[in-house]
Amino acid sequence: MGSRIVLESKYLAETKKYEFDFASQLAVGETISTQVCTATVYSGTDASPSSIISGSATASGSVVTQAITAGTLGVIYEITCTIVTSASQTLVLTGFLSIVPTLP
Repeated sequence: MGSRIVLESKYLAETKKYEFDFASQLAVGETISTQVCTATVYSGTDASPSSIISGSATASGSVVTQAITAGTLGVIYEITCTIVTSASQTLVLTGFLSIVPTLP
């Protein structure tokens, strides 16, 4: 079972980068080999939630970064970041992301 993190809300018009830090789950010297982030709807309606994922996730040290764009106003997305490590572990961090109106 993965861990949950808190993601700051995103304005509808923003494309924003979110970080998933696996430092507490990696052994000394263990590195991230592959990383992928996916999006599903936790609450609300969006026929294509995966469209909020912008580009591929990148890893630097113990941190995976994923850009998130657009979305549907009022929807809460579940963003899941999955990594495979140099020690063949598969680790998961999940966060909930809400889309809020853009300020005028």
